[in-house]
Amino acid sequence: MISAPFASLLAAGRPGFNRRVAEARRRYPGFDAEAFGSFLATAADAVVGAVAASAPDRAGPVALAAFDLALELTARNHTGAMARQVWGEVAPQYAALLAQQPAATLGMLTNAALHLQKVRGARVAKWLAWMAQLAPQVDTLPQLGVVGQICAWRAGLPHFRQGAIAAAEQLPAALALAAFGATEGEWPAVRDALLRDPWWTPEAAVRQRAAAGIEIGSFTGFGGEFGEPPEVRPAQQGFWVRSGERHALLMADACGAVLHTATAEEYAQPQAATSASISIVGQHVVLNGRSTVLDLPGEGLKVVCNAYAAAITSPYSHAIRVLPLR
Repeated sequence: MISAPFASLLAAGRPGFNRRVAEARRRYPGFDAEAFGSFLATAADAVVGAVAASAPDRAGPVALAAFDLALELTARNHTGAMARQVWGEVAPQYAALLAQQPAATLGMLTNAALHLQKVRGARVAKWLAWMAQLAPQVDTLPQLGVVGQICAWRAGLPHFRQGAIAAAEQLPAALALAAFGATEGEWPAVRDALLRDPWWTPEAAVRQRAAAGIEIGSFTGFGGEFGEPPEVRPAQQGFWVRSGERHALLMADACGAVLHTATAEEYAQPQAATSASISIVGQHVVLNGRSTVLDLPGEGLKVVCNAYAAAITSPYSHAIRVLPLR
């Protein structure tokens, strides 16, 4: 049920709102009016209610922005659980920003979450929780964008890492530290440590998990990425991967691993491999003195190193195991 503040605003602007809905129905033949109404009554109501409670004079513009964005999300079939969670749980924490720039704030949060949702292995629930937790420290829309980028890296998007570190220079030091999950230390020291090693993070628990490595890839017949056991070669930003006719760039660090589309030409021109102390004894791979047990036969195991990590492949597996060198 729509709350009294939002219901009053909708009633006051009924002719204009009705025109907007009619236009959406004309532009989008499959427009789901029932889904739109449900989204207004739950997600949009939470947004408007948060602003009405803290800045009642701004509730009207926020209601209009929320209404228009809800129309767009409905037209694109994006009013599912993810958008509802963003609007219902995260966006209200940014009531001050919503009051100033409602469309931009809602759009930024919603688009980021929907993008994350599409990335295999991304920890969207973590991103949502961190964004809600950090809200009291975020004062501007640019800060919101940077914090979202940092939290996206922590949630499993390694290709966001370098950009997030650079963008964090725009933040107050305390916010930069909090966004990266640091509970102690000074920002310059934390920044330098992040730049030195992609497998380092201020969070000790994450570092401990990362030491065991990250696995990515599975058989396409089971919904995975590879039709044949993959082969890898070192790349400046990760590893070039070939599986049959498919080529990819594998990027991995302490927080996650992703595959990006690549070409046969890129795979054919790898970076020079990094030397490391490697030995394989049965199912044990010893890398720079650190032993890892694999649930694979020792026969045919291959280990390829770039500057920061080792990628392990097997002719008996469609997965790639990535271990930090240090």
